[in-house]
Amino acid sequence: MKPEDNSPSSAIQAGPVSRDGGEPLWRQVEAALTEAIRSGAIKPGMQLPTEFTLAAQFAVNRHTIRRALANLEAESLIRVERGRGTFVHENVIDYQVSKRTRFSENLRRQNREPSGAILDCGERPAPHAVARALGLEDGEATIWMRHLSHADGRPISVADHYFPQRRFEGFLDIYRQRKSITATHAYFGVFDYIRKSTRITARMPTVEEAELLKQPKNRPVLVTEALNIDTEGTPIEYGATAFNGEIVQLLVSSDES
Repeated sequence: MKPEDNSPSSAIQAGPVSRDGGEPLWRQVEAALTEAIRSGAIKPGMQLPTEFTLAAQFAVNRHTIRRALANLEAESLIRVERGRGTFVHENVIDYQVSKRTRFSENLRRQNREPSGAILDCGERPAPHAVARALGLEDGEATIWMRHLSHADGRPISVADHYFPQRRFEGFLDIYRQRKSITATHAYFGVFDYIRKSTRITARMPTVEEAELLKQPKNRPVLVTEALNIDTEGTPIEYGATAFNGEIVQLLVSSDES
């Protein structure tokens, strides 16, 4: 018995396009690919066939395929990763911003696997905005960490975290052991903390952010500037996070649990 073909190529109802009806060839290709994506024949996250393969399937040239793909990307049905290929967009992640925002809990509630890595870290003088938020003097020492976070292996955010150095001496060493900001806070006796404020804005990504998040440079990122405080009301962490605006929606919740 011939094994079932579950490849993206087999899921696309492709054949020589019509050259008699007046509809542009690229539109016909786009329609066929859109149907395959919206029907679920090609699953979210699945890689599309190469331009060469699609051109052969539809019996058109690669320029026609490129134009169809460009339109699908503009409609956010697909994403292009340089050096890897073209992929169907994953389902959007609703990232909850609430009184107790926790990255890992947010993702696990949606049956997604959180992970991440430190990109850079060290001691830094507090910039004015950070010092003001944390109640420090301008230039006072902070523990700084730039962190890249993933959902199911896909990068969704890059963040700069600042912690008062005088309170959290050795924070980075403990974080490397525990791999969790919440667990590291607990080591220092902060067993609970809440979000005092979150400012949400949108802007174009920097070149570094676009590369880290694997998103187009002409698509905005969602930015949160957040301040966490302990149960006594003392500021313990300031963070500025850029989220991949193509796959993350910020959901503001009044839930205090």
